[in-house]
Amino acid sequence: MITIDTASAVPPYEQVRAQLAGQISDRTLAVGTRLPTVRRLAADLGLAVNTVARAYRELEEAGLVETRGRAGTFVSAAGERSRAAAAKAAREYAAIARSLGLDRAEALSIVRAAIG
Repeated sequence: MITIDTASAVPPYEQVRAQLAGQISDRTLAVGTRLPTVRRLAADLGLAVNTVARAYRELEEAGLVETRGRAGTFVSAAGERSRAAAAKAAREYAAIARSLGLDRAEALSIVRAAIG
């Protein structure tokens, strides 16, 4: 499910967060999927509990997962709503860019600059 590169300059919590976020985004982890407990995932990966807890907190702050108390942590439907909202905003931007006479390359360049 997740692998940690101990030689990487990327902190372990960020590796966990990024890999889970990627799996949620590409729908490998579907909405409603229960994630392993923080303790279990930490033990499986050989990480400190606080490292995994930080990754889960950041995923929750981003709306990708939700914690339901003792029931556990689950992939949130908010991620799907966020994706739908982003797609809608992209369609609106494309319509505005066309109405302003921007070509595709220039419109994409503006988006890349905005994203950073």
